[in-house]
Amino acid sequence: MDPKNAYPEAPLDGGEQNPPGSTDAMPDRPDHGEESYRGSGRLSGRKAVITGGDSGIGRAVAIAYAREGADVLISYLPEEQEDAADTAQLIEKAGQKAVLAPGDIRDEAQCKAIVDRAVHELGGLDILVNNAAYQMSQPGGITEISTEQFDRVMKTNLYAMFWLCRAAVPHMSQGSVIINTASIQAYQSSAHLLDYATTKGGIVAFTKALAEDLAEQGIRVNAVAPGPIWTPLIPTTMTPEKVKSFGSDTPLGRPGQPAELAGAYVYFASAESSYTTGEVLGVTGGKPVS
Repeated sequence: MDPKNAYPEAPLDGGEQNPPGSTDAMPDRPDHGEESYRGSGRLSGRKAVITGGDSGIGRAVAIAYAREGADVLISYLPEEQEDAADTAQLIEKAGQKAVLAPGDIRDEAQCKAIVDRAVHELGGLDILVNNAAYQMSQPGGITEISTEQFDRVMKTNLYAMFWLCRAAVPHMSQGSVIINTASIQAYQSSAHLLDYATTKGGIVAFTKALAEDLAEQGIRVNAVAPGPIWTPLIPTTMTPEKVKSFGSDTPLGRPGQPAELAGAYVYFASAESSYTTGEVLGVTGGKPVS
């Protein structure tokens, strides 16, 4: 199969939506691996937390983890309940336990509550996927980024990751893993996503430092850096012009689909990557992450 033709090229229709957006409202719905992902028991018995697990990359990871044998708690905003319920059904259809944890991770107490619920309702915590993120394109650059927006991006993308990791580590044992979602924006930063790109660069640095910190405890920390991936985040946070050309500037000539990310998160969560920590794996359609 030619990877250039594996999925549709731009333009894709995401519908007219406001943040955080809905999968069902997208005329061109993303592929999360609902029909394609086949598990092989690589995460049997594991307990996972996935932030932003209701849709997009988070849903694809939740489906893959469940089909690999893991129980999954998904964190999401309350207004994303419908998408979250759909993801929970897919987890349960795979024969695994699904726990729904609505709430805003900009609240430190909510981050601690997510970890506490995983420990009590799943019976432990082996895998933490810090995937939730917020962005809002500002074509005018720095002068259009309000303090309110900057604060929201920082709290969602960086503070929450720190709070979740700090709460999770005491409950983790040897063999546990933390996987953070970085971005091509950490390496090829766009002016219209200045604040978002700043946080993604921070996630790369955080991942490498935390990997060194936790290596002695036998806890691995890695990151996945997606390129342009078709999720509800895109039509709800970018201008129509950006959406129209989304992904067309990659060497493969198209946007990626969430299903194309799932394998990377499974790899980092499984024993197959036992000698890998502090690394960033780019899934970018050919854009370099270096």
